[in-house]
Formats: sequence, structure tokens, C-alpha cells
Amino acid sequence: MRRLLLSLSALSLFAACSSEPAQAKVDPLKAPLGLEDAELVTNPDNPVTLAKVELGKQLFFDARLSGTGKMACSSCHLPEQAFTDGRALSPKDDGKTNTRNSPTMHNVGYLERLYWDGRAKSLEGNIGAAWKAQIGGKPEEVAKALTAVPDYVKAFQEAFQAPPSETTIVQALASFLRTLRSGDSAYDRFKAGKQDALTADAKAGMELFVGKAGCAMCHLPPLFTNRGFHNAGIGMAAEKPDVGAAGEKAFNDKAYLGKFKTPTLRDVAKTAPYFHDGSVKTLKEAVALMASGGLANPQKDATLMDKKLSEKEIEQLVAFLESLTGNVPFTAPNVPK
Repeated sequence: MRRLLLSLSALSLFAACSSEPAQAKVDPLKAPLGLEDAELVTNPDNPVTLAKVELGKQLFFDARLSGTGKMACSSCHLPEQAFTDGRALSPKDDGKTNTRNSPTMHNVGYLERLYWDGRAKSLEGNIGAAWKAQIGGKPEEVAKALTAVPDYVKAFQEAFQAPPSETTIVQALASFLRTLRSGDSAYDRFKAGKQDALTADAKAGMELFVGKAGCAMCHLPPLFTNRGFHNAGIGMAAEKPDVGAAGEKAFNDKAYLGKFKTPTLRDVAKTAPYFHDGSVKTLKEAVALMASGGLANPQKDATLMDKKLSEKEIEQLVAFLESLTGNVPFTAPNVPK
């Protein structure tokens, strides 16, 4: 795996704007405006090709991948909601409820660790685990079912020169997710030289984000995450709090108690409710909570402090975060019959 490289520092992205114009996004393998200097975390065993991407897109929407045949990956990751589902906690294929909120799939190809607790060290590993645990997939049975569909047999042959299998299914899905890149937002267009792309409030919010509010310490552009893990106190008052990244399958380290992955803020206006437990309903509430220093607990991150922001400043931060909504054209695929 190659580590994500950023050629520009976080603060430089808030400096003088580039004069380069936004370009139309026509190639799913091409990075959108704003992410040109970010490098995907790639898998040498699974180079991205257009054939794999198109196949993975079909599989993502195909309920045949689930145990009951009634649930697809897209059941919890809706395109119109930045591939989240608007629920605090989503149901699994077996009817049980997940314990964590469904995160956005936008820009997951840039992350080295997946899941809220970081336990998956590759996108392929994340997909394989979620396929089985969330939608009850049984790889051998699914592969057999797909082999009975002529269109899939042809698509797998074109993409892998191999039949459907656990490996090729996972690799196709990973290839598709690596192309779900959100950029070309109002913020990105502003940075590219379009001075009227941001409202006055959004510009003021941008200054707060990198300055007084200190948000950029953890939400580094261009991905607006440092890919780190922090304890903001969310859920720690529960009788049995979620241990987060301290879990045995994650870092297995008590120092990570209550820490969760810093979520990207790109498309955050579309991904309510917020935090790993979906406990906060609105973006304004989430901003106010973090600006106040999070929720007190013995393991709370020392960098989280009350910034004493006014109501107007909270609203300006929200306006800036809304400007991070990307231009991500998407057409659902035709799933083979």
C-alpha cells in the first residue's frame, strides 16, 4: 500500500488562490478539482481499471450480494446523501442494528485505515468484512449466483479474466469506491480563483476554521481529515461506552479508549446525523459541540478546548462547511437480471 501523499501543507491551501480554472469531470479515474495533489492509497494486487469500476458499481447496488437477497451495499450508502443513509444507526441484513453510524464513501480511497475505529488496514479488507458482517454475504454462494448471470460472467471476464469469486468481487467493489471522489466544491472553485464562489459568511467561516476555531488542526485540507483518532467524549457517558480504536480488532491499546477516526468534512452538510453513534442531528449542533471543546471525560483529547465562539461565528463555520459539498455527478447502474 502506498501512503497518501499531500504535496501542499494544510495552511497553504488556505492561502492565496490559484488561477487555474475548474475543469469538467468526465473521467471517473481522474481526480476532481481540489484533489489533484492527493494520492489514492492503492493496492498493487488490484490496479484500478474502468472495467473493474463499472463492475463494482453494479455489484454495489445488487442485493444478490446479501444473505437474504434483499439488501445491497447501497442500502446503507445512498448516493444522494454522499453515500450515507440519514439514520443514526442502520439495520443489518439479519435485522439487528449496527452500533455505529454509516460513514460517507466519498474519498475513502484516500484513507489508510477504515471503519470508525480504524481496524481495517485496507479498503479491500474493509469491504470483505462489511460484506459478511453487515449484509450477511456468503462469498461462495454469491459467486455461484453471479456465475449464473451471463452479463456478470462477461463483465468479470473483461475486468479480471476470471470468474466471480470472493477476491474478484471485493476487488471490483474496491475499484468502484476508489473513484467516489468528492471535489469541485464551492471551496475548491474559490481556491482555483473564482472569487464569488463563496459567500461572505463562508469566507468568514474559512478564516475561523483555520484560525480562532482551530478546526484545521484535525481536519486538514484537502481531505479535511488528518486520518487520526481522537476522543471528543461522544458516547463516553454511556453505561458501557464504545471503546473505539482501543478495541482488540483495532489498535488494542488502552491509550486509544474512546478515540474514533477524524471524519472528513467534505460533503458534511449531506451526512447528518453526526459522530460515530449518530447522536447529533444537525450540522450546527455538531459544530457547536466541537467548538465548545467536546464532552468531558478522563480520556478527552487535550487539544479540544472551548473556543468561546459566538452564535454568529458558529453560523459562519456552518456556512463554510456547506461550501465543502462536492460536485459528484452520479447515475445508478443497471444491475444485470
